[in-house]
Amino acid sequence: MSRNNPVVRIWSNRTYAWFMGGGVPSYLTSWMQRVGVGWLAWELTHSAAWLGAVAAADLAPMILLAAFAGAIADRHDPLMQMRISQFMLFLQAVALAVLQLAGVLTIEILVLLSLWSGCIYPFQQTARHSVLARIVTREEFAPAIGVDSALFHSTRFVGPSLAGLSIPIMGVGSTFIAQAIGCLWFLASLFVMRMPVSDSKPHARRSLLGDVRDGFSFVRRHPGIFPLFAMLTVVCVFLRPVQEMYPAFAGGVFHSDAVGLAWLNSATGVGALISAASIAMRGRVNGLTFMVYAGMFMFCLATLGFIATDQLWVGVIAAAFGGYALNSMTTSIQTLTQSAVDNDMRGRVMGLYSLIWRGTPALGALMVGFGADLIGIRACFVVSTVVCLGALAMALPRFGRAQAAMEHPHD
Repeated sequence: MSRNNPVVRIWSNRTYAWFMGGGVPSYLTSWMQRVGVGWLAWELTHSAAWLGAVAAADLAPMILLAAFAGAIADRHDPLMQMRISQFMLFLQAVALAVLQLAGVLTIEILVLLSLWSGCIYPFQQTARHSVLARIVTREEFAPAIGVDSALFHSTRFVGPSLAGLSIPIMGVGSTFIAQAIGCLWFLASLFVMRMPVSDSKPHARRSLLGDVRDGFSFVRRHPGIFPLFAMLTVVCVFLRPVQEMYPAFAGGVFHSDAVGLAWLNSATGVGALISAASIAMRGRVNGLTFMVYAGMFMFCLATLGFIATDQLWVGVIAAAFGGYALNSMTTSIQTLTQSAVDNDMRGRVMGLYSLIWRGTPALGALMVGFGADLIGIRACFVVSTVVCLGALAMALPRFGRAQAAMEHPHD
């Protein structure tokens, strides 16, 4: 491949290479643990409500903590914030492994340990966005974020597959042990790499709460970020929880087991990988606003196809299509936003992105979990899809203004 290829060129950045080299194994094992936690919750209870509670415990703290975590990343060293967060995730994986192997891990303890990681991820994710943007140039944002997303979703394909193999042979505890090893690997790489000091970070600060308010105010006034974040919020609340409900679909609709669950997660990862790779190969932000709108529409169609069948192989195809659509939307929003903001506001804005991406699905997971026990899981997602299509129709008139603000922010 030519060095002019944006994907090849980004790997010449040694700091970026260290960052991704440590992160990929951690991505892989985190997907293994996610499958293990979801399947264990289903095995312990066979309840969609408990499944939703576990997902909410893991996701909901992002709503309360992400904005503050982003403000802290803007104030202090985001690389050190990542190191501390990664060590705390290692401790959580060790606790899961020890309790499961001892045979004392109950659904209540599983919820509490999911809450533990849920409280750590806001600090890990917001710092990670800041670190990634500061180790590459602005022109490298699209390929850097695209490659990051592609590698993340390639592990989403491999990780669940490994979990599907290891759970029947070695038990669900094997996924927790793998996550502990992955966390240690990433932690080691974070101590090896060095991040350039940002000379644009302001020295004078108001209160932390004032910084958080500034972040919300910036997003609310921005003609491009606000409508895209609003669309993402609707999708994350109403449609993204379909992925948290995969264990319920695998066991209750497709009449499969952990292997079927792994196929659904892997298919979603394959679709997302294809999408991320295409964005990385483009190497530019032009056209990504259209991909946000198109991705939202395609995700609605994929969800309808997924809930309309009781055949696992059809569900796997729909899951892959859904993974492609959702990642087209989210990676495009992330790339556009990183390009549109400066370092002094980056942590807070990306903190709000993390709040939406990882926090708001907790609301949907709880809603769908309890609603599924009342009216059925398929009926819940029919209503959710209709809501999202309505929101997309309302956002269409803002397309031109959002495109100009996000794709040409410095004109």
